[in-house]
Amino acid sequence: MNHRAVQEQRQQLLEDARTIEECIQPLPPPRTSPVLVVLSGLPGSGKSHFCRRLASRYPMALLKSDALRKALFGQPTYSAEESRRLFSACHLVLGRLLATGVAAIFDATNLREEHRCQVYRIADKHKAKLILVHLQAPPAVVHQRLEARVKGLHSDDLSDAGPEVYERMQGDVEPIGRPHISVDTSADIEPAIAAILQQIAEP
Repeated sequence: MNHRAVQEQRQQLLEDARTIEECIQPLPPPRTSPVLVVLSGLPGSGKSHFCRRLASRYPMALLKSDALRKALFGQPTYSAEESRRLFSACHLVLGRLLATGVAAIFDATNLREEHRCQVYRIADKHKAKLILVHLQAPPAVVHQRLEARVKGLHSDDLSDAGPEVYERMQGDVEPIGRPHISVDTSADIEPAIAAILQQIAEP
């Protein structure tokens, strides 16, 4: 890639990051010790619901990949280039938030360890408390949720992933390489929320 192309890509990254920062306003107040909660799970695993419940108990900046993808691209095609731009900008914004002490939740599928490793490095760089949460549900429950999404029964659901995407992405799931909390979202999620809040409160 020549120098001009590198410069253009950098400029695009900064513009994308500005768009994301506008979308996540207003931010919670900064704290002495930053916290980063990273969700991982297939479509329909209950990430967005879990994210909202946790954020209602502990103020955090919410970076929800489905909403941010649409903010950047309007009618997304879910191409590899779109994903590269989206996650590059998300990672830049996460670093900026942690650098200023603002807690954040990163709500994305985050299925591959190579992608999660990029987030690990951001948390490590800023000495943030990293809390990894793997969300799952029985296939029958997931399919029920995704069918409701396809029918547009939940107006606050911004994901376009239906049952076929769930089936296709199952092969992308890789074990999480660091300690994490596993949650079955078909059951009561309150114990997991409480466990995360306890981790946050620990010095």
